[in-house]
Amino acid sequence: MKDPYKIGMFLSNPYYAKSDIQGRLMVVLDGKLENRGMELITQISRCVLRNEIHELIASDEPGLGAGSKVEKVAYLGFVEIYQAGVLTIGDEVLWAGQTIGTVAGFDETHMPNHLNIVVSAGERRSGAELKLHLGDSVTFRQTKH
Repeated sequence: MKDPYKIGMFLSNPYYAKSDIQGRLMVVLDGKLENRGMELITQISRCVLRNEIHELIASDEPGLGAGSKVEKVAYLGFVEIYQAGVLTIGDEVLWAGQTIGTVAGFDETHMPNHLNIVVSAGERRSGAELKLHLGDSVTFRQTKH
């Protein structure tokens, strides 16, 4: 069976409406890399389940999206999902109510342990540099169509 994302069948995001995903910060990270070599998968969405823990990684590289290679990263933290849903590229990422960027794509290097969720951010700053705190709320919200 063919993957419709890999063969370019979708010309736009088919997710018309979806629920917000809620989580809380379980680990604050402090680190940056200039040559990570991360490769984002071609699919524009991933399901996240309640009680799963996933990693958030920021990048300020322009033009990131499905299938992109990501070199410059800053590690934000690990988030426990408590309201499950479907993440899609372009979803707004809010930390304690403040927008820190949008979902750029997904890297499955560490699966099935956890998914790397790459966030396009204006500035590439780590969780420690952003002064994130354990227990902070994290929301993934669909941007307007």
